[in-house]
Order: sequence, then structure tokens, then C-alpha cells
Amino acid sequence: MTDCLFCKIIAGEIPAKIVYEDSQVIAFNDIRPKAPTHILLIPRKHIEKLSDLNADDAALSSHLMLTVGKIAEMAGINENGFRVVVNNGPFSGQEVYHLHFHLLGGKQMSWNPA
Repeated sequence: MTDCLFCKIIAGEIPAKIVYEDSQVIAFNDIRPKAPTHILLIPRKHIEKLSDLNADDAALSSHLMLTVGKIAEMAGINENGFRVVVNNGPFSGQEVYHLHFHLLGGKQMSWNPA
């Protein structure tokens, strides 16, 4: 997807402060953080939104979830807790249509996140 901001980051066309990467995913600091730690985790495969995942993406989905915990530990937010947010579609506030997980931590969070 040549118009996709996150695909351009994956391709190295747009700089990002990468905190983790492997063959399936890449994670980088959000440029508009909503918490002291705000990391975006994205699959290298272009998938527009969470609801577009299918059975063929089962291994990737599992890898994404396992990697969230690994990155939280690396970022030092695992012990006190963290929040994971995935926006899906326009009513959720999704701005970039490439599946991404927001990993937020480093402060006491309240509820309601909306």
C-alpha cells in the first residue's frame, strides 16, 4: 500500500523511533503520545483493521499479542500495568488504516478511555 503511512515506516521511507522489530511486526514510539510510554505495534503485513483479520492470520494474531507483553517488559511498564487499545473503523477513531496496537503505560490510568 503505497499511500499507507505505516507501510512507509516499515519500508524505511518515513523515519520512526523503532523500539522493536522482527520478521512479522515492528513497534515504534507514537509521535503524539497519550501516556509517558505510547508505543505502536503493527504487523508488517498490511491489514487495514482488526476486523479484517481472518483464519489465515491466526499465527500473526498470536504473535502480535505475545509481542505486546514482550515490548511492555522491555519498556519497563509490565509490572505496574499497561493498556492496549485497538481502534477499528471510523467510529472508533481509527486514523491510520493499517492494523495497529497502542501500548500505553507509565502512569495511573482512569476509566473511561473514550
